[in-house]
Amino acid sequence: MRSRLFLAGLISLAVVSAALATVIVQRADKQANVVTGQALIGGPFTLTADDGRRVTERDFADRYKLVYFGYTYCPDICPLGLQTISQALDDLPPAEAANIVPLFITVDPGRDTPSVMRDYVRAFHPSLIGLTGSQQDIDAVTRAYRVYVHKGTPDKDGNYSVDHSGFTYLMSPSGEYLAHFGHDVSAEQMARSLQQLIPSS
Repeated sequence: MRSRLFLAGLISLAVVSAALATVIVQRADKQANVVTGQALIGGPFTLTADDGRRVTERDFADRYKLVYFGYTYCPDICPLGLQTISQALDDLPPAEAANIVPLFITVDPGRDTPSVMRDYVRAFHPSLIGLTGSQQDIDAVTRAYRVYVHKGTPDKDGNYSVDHSGFTYLMSPSGEYLAHFGHDVSAEQMARSLQQLIPSS
């Protein structure tokens, strides 16, 4: 049963990746594992920040956004992705890093309350903002960003995993998609690409 679910997850992820490829006018930098162009990714959202405030995409309209989807119970992929984002921001000149807000949006709102998100994101970077909300809120934002999500079957203790796609999206201050980074991108590559993609002020 577990193997069938895993296979189904892989198939769904492949479908999502194929759909993503079809809506992007691609310019791929293979060394940095980043794809740029125009895509039907992103859009309006209403979520709850890790300090309890209700926020929308307009609250972040003054800066570029690095958007990553995951969950706090994620055993390895999410911590690695957030570490990469954090290190990339630290590798940038301070003035350039200040022009980017990193957002961590949960795919597991049932467990990731604002307080849980707050404690989790503070372990990675002081500028990282955790976003959660109702299941309806999360369903809407994952659809907007074309994020694959599949909740596993809980075990006898109620524990479960959540399969999800692992892209990091770079969005403009106005909310337009600019690029996405694959999961195996390094912090150095991400920082270098950010400097190339974001105009210096």
